[in-house]
Amino acid sequence: MTAITLLVASAAGCTPMPCTSSRTEVVFERSRPPVQESFKIGLLLPESETTRYEKFDRPYITEAVKRNCPNCTLVYNNANQDPVRQQQQIDAMLAAGVEVLILDAVDAEAIAPSVKKAEQQGVKIVAYDRLADGPIHAYSSIDNVEVGKMQGQALLDALRAGGNPFRGPIVMINGSPEDPSARDFKKGAHQVLDGHVMIGREYDTPDWSPERAKIQASGAFATLGADRVIGVYSANDGMAGGIADAMKTAGVPKGTPLTGQDADLAAIQRILLGTQTMTIYKPIKPEAESAVRMAIDLAAGRPVKAPSTVSNDTVSRIPAMIIAPMVVTRDNIKDTVVRDGFWTVTEICAPKNVQEACESTGLT
Repeated sequence: MTAITLLVASAAGCTPMPCTSSRTEVVFERSRPPVQESFKIGLLLPESETTRYEKFDRPYITEAVKRNCPNCTLVYNNANQDPVRQQQQIDAMLAAGVEVLILDAVDAEAIAPSVKKAEQQGVKIVAYDRLADGPIHAYSSIDNVEVGKMQGQALLDALRAGGNPFRGPIVMINGSPEDPSARDFKKGAHQVLDGHVMIGREYDTPDWSPERAKIQASGAFATLGADRVIGVYSANDGMAGGIADAMKTAGVPKGTPLTGQDADLAAIQRILLGTQTMTIYKPIKPEAESAVRMAIDLAAGRPVKAPSTVSNDTVSRIPAMIIAPMVVTRDNIKDTVVRDGFWTVTEICAPKNVQEACESTGLT
């Protein structure tokens, strides 16, 4: 048997949203024998604006289904950030006879009636990446509160490296208020930052919109003074791209700390160029693998084996695989996203303006 060892966050007593109490190493079988049954599995992803969903999550899940259940059929839809559309997509999949759904909800609360409808029809649901409300049967995700803590700590460390962290205000630009993961990122960041920095302006960003984040950042810089802002918390890399543009336009001093998440290619390149401080790399492949295995077990009527449990507003002790995230900075790009094959050196260093920075950090 070939196996990989994952660092997994262990959750306990977590209501209504996931929390973590410890981390354990879990040996994850890479070569679990495929099942011979044939099931129809539905996959519902929330949007395509963030790089990860179409480039990583969808192909990883597709490959995992083929490997673990070669006779299974995968039915796919993307809601493009529209919660009503996602509800309609669930209705269509139920009508098409899916036996289990892997669901990454656009709006965790709005999707609850559809989740209940699925359960009433005997269809099991694996919540993926975001914990939806309603009768969920399993959950595969990253430790989202820990993501926020890591972002907050990286920002605080960078601020302290430049002097007194109270020497000026920071701006916080959080994710979509409808996304339960965004609430966890925000919670984790505040646990680290509150009492240690001066938050000059803070925003939630509908749909994780980079354009909206750029507008919010521009307004904050105009109000607070671009030369006074000493750092920006951005909940993900897509928004960080818009914020970085706003920082440049407003004249925020070069090198002012800026956080991110998702290890987008453009973010890795910004980190090399010094216009973004860090990002969070989330091991999507094992997250996808565990979701598929949970879905197959549920469809086959087998108990779901998972090292953790979480709870939502409807169900307690949902079996959960919660995988630990990793901070990526200029110093460990090779040992994280390159090592895991998330991005290649060729992809990262292709733009001419990045090549010198690649050479100076040993990315050759």
